[in-house]
Amino acid sequence: MSTVKSALAHKSRALIHVRSDNMVVEALLQMRDNRVRSVLVIDDSVLVGIVTQGDCAIKVLLPGLDAKQTPVGQVMTRNPVTVKPDDPLQACMAMMAVRGFRHLPVLDAGKLVGVISVGDVVKDIIRDLEHNVDDLMGYIMKDGPGG
Repeated sequence: MSTVKSALAHKSRALIHVRSDNMVVEALLQMRDNRVRSVLVIDDSVLVGIVTQGDCAIKVLLPGLDAKQTPVGQVMTRNPVTVKPDDPLQACMAMMAVRGFRHLPVLDAGKLVGVISVGDVVKDIIRDLEHNVDDLMGYIMKDGPGG
């Protein structure tokens, strides 16, 4: 399996984010407008958290809070677990499965460079499988016995 860096290479470099003092409605608008299920929380160029649709539903909607008056900092996951570009995606997938994460921010030498999701890992697995099938087809068609 490949690395976080290879998964990031197939994604847009845009970092979808809000500040911790933004209201939850802003985070939800960012999610909707960018078709993502989480946004990073960045204050003064520092990653301080991550907020997901689930956070908004469970911590705002269910208790009856107003998303227009609830700050992101009140519902975000603080100090999220991060990964590095050279980390193997297999290790990220295992961490996501065991710890129940769907998104992992990526730091390179302390600088935020992206986010990988469960979907990114699945897409990478599919790319690897397609590559393996192509290799096997090539072997069978021209390099294999009788070819």
